[in-house]
Amino acid sequence: MSHHLSRWVGLAGSALLAVAAYLGGALPDGDLRPTPVSIWQGRNGPLTIALWLAGTGLLAWAWWSLRDRVPSTRWALVTIGLWLLPMLVAPPLGSRDVYAYACQGASFSAGINPYEQGVSALPCPWLDTISYIWRDTPAPYGPLFVLLAGAVVKATGSLWGAVALFRVLALAGVALTAWALPVLARRCGVPPRRALWLALASPLVPVHLASGAHNDAMMVGLLVAGLAVVAARPGRRGPLLAGGLLLGLAAGVKVTALVVVPFAALAAVVGPYRIRTLVRDGGWVIGGALAALTGVTLVAGLGLGFISGLEQGGLVVAWTSPPTAVGQTVGYLLAPFGVHVDALPATRAIGMVVLVALLVWLWFRAWRRGEPFWHAALALVATVGLSPLFHPWYWLWPLAVLAAVARRTGWFSVVTLVSAFLVLADGTGLPRFTKMPGAPLMTLFVIVLVVWLVRSARKERQPVPVE
Repeated sequence: MSHHLSRWVGLAGSALLAVAAYLGGALPDGDLRPTPVSIWQGRNGPLTIALWLAGTGLLAWAWWSLRDRVPSTRWALVTIGLWLLPMLVAPPLGSRDVYAYACQGASFSAGINPYEQGVSALPCPWLDTISYIWRDTPAPYGPLFVLLAGAVVKATGSLWGAVALFRVLALAGVALTAWALPVLARRCGVPPRRALWLALASPLVPVHLASGAHNDAMMVGLLVAGLAVVAARPGRRGPLLAGGLLLGLAAGVKVTALVVVPFAALAAVVGPYRIRTLVRDGGWVIGGALAALTGVTLVAGLGLGFISGLEQGGLVVAWTSPPTAVGQTVGYLLAPFGVHVDALPATRAIGMVVLVALLVWLWFRAWRRGEPFWHAALALVATVGLSPLFHPWYWLWPLAVLAAVARRTGWFSVVTLVSAFLVLADGTGLPRFTKMPGAPLMTLFVIVLVVWLVRSARKERQPVPVE
């Protein structure tokens, strides 16, 4: 398919998704406990599902067909902008999180600590737009985003006004990514046009960043900008401090951004890696990140409550999280023998232990072999993969960095395509209703992946025979 045809095919897909959003998207008065069956039987159900499937399919096809042959950076940016336009004038699609943002902002602006009380404590004027499971849970977002959410609600005073302003913030994050990604890509020897296309033209961006207005757009934009500044000026104190500040602000939106800071500190070093050079150059990055996160925490006046909010992800059980899928499968295997046990706490705890060990290993591997940005991308992949909960928009964290550093794109492009089809137009997550065979298949994939990784590690350690 030619690049001209791909542009208009993708735009047609985005337009179909916008129509699906009007007919059965994540509307404020929508069903808060939907199922695929109830959606199908509801008003405009079959048409909404058909439009969602066709629109997502056309966007995915257009993106996939050009992933290795984008004509130019300018062409990529214009096409991405065209694909975002229909989403900006449609109701939220694929998630109701933007309503939760508004309620948390209302709570904060009313003097309530959203890390200690759920949005039902206000009560929020738009409480009936939020899923029941999230009404009494603390906010899992960083202090910077809580500050911004409070400012948005104060500035608008209405739900739709807040949705519009949250979309503006999301677009600002997308624009920041579009500015910074070419800088990082050039530093890593990747064509900027390819990096922009892979990161920002995938179906996940129009649906979950432009339409859904997820704060992940801001987090990714600040994170990529921080890495780009460090990549452009290693060894220079001022730019390194600025890069660290940007990474700290990214953590102020979602604290998981801190995962990349140790790798950015390595990338800041000029010359061979030594403890002295790491402290000399990398210390500015780490100091900037901690200063920014500490600063927004003090300004918000909410303490470190956002750390406890991260635990709320365990309330959702879906096989798209590998540790969760393994726990589900253990329960399925033991049930025929009369043993009924909830293995999820154990498998999720093991996942966290493995994640910490893997992050440490990746950092030391980057220390020995170089390529800190590549290892930062792998660290984000591990963070997303080993967390107790996976939402499709989470994949945008590693995708943005992988697009700028990876030589082979097939494996993470496939993950992107699969993620695009996991959530229906109204935000219903299909993995919740496909536990069988989803969990056993994911468990099988984990086993195959572990075996492959072990064999690859053994092969790397084998000495090369001398002829």
